[in-house]
Amino acid sequence: MNTPRILTGLVGTFGVALNLAAGDSPALDPHLESLRPWLEKTWKGEFKDSKPDSPKVDIVRWERALNGKAVRILHSLNDGAYGGEAIVRWDEAKQAVTYHYFTTAEFTTKGTMSVKDGKIITHEVVSGNAGGITEVRAEFELRRDGTYLVKAEHLKDGVWSPARETTYLEAPTAKVVFK
Repeated sequence: MNTPRILTGLVGTFGVALNLAAGDSPALDPHLESLRPWLEKTWKGEFKDSKPDSPKVDIVRWERALNGKAVRILHSLNDGAYGGEAIVRWDEAKQAVTYHYFTTAEFTTKGTMSVKDGKIITHEVVSGNAGGITEVRAEFELRRDGTYLVKAEHLKDGVWSPARETTYLEAPTAKVVFK
């Protein structure tokens, strides 16, 4: 008789459904767990210096990647006028969370990421033509109201200067666009 096999299959399937409904999350490298609140979400942010006649709107998508061994961050500014993709992962040799950021412009970056006082702190070195910018530092803060704030500064001609400040809101229907 096939009844026990069918019953076992149904019970197993039901058990899996219960586990998923109970909030089990897909596996993620333990070194990347601090990024989980951003994952599988799309965010929309308007730069602090954005003007109605010259808006600066950024769409960002954070995703679990490579079976949880990495996090993928895609973004596009102003419907694809500029964009990029970062792959974040644990680097065993460096004993640090590292990332590579690839852009639609003439540069890429390599950086490190850490969590301090509940904020993500990044530092990256620029390769290629980024208008004289050689390094970038940023701080990501997930706020209680569900938004997140990014403050960044860049190194140009040996001087650190504020680069941008952007507050992001969840925007499930927004799309990252590359031209």
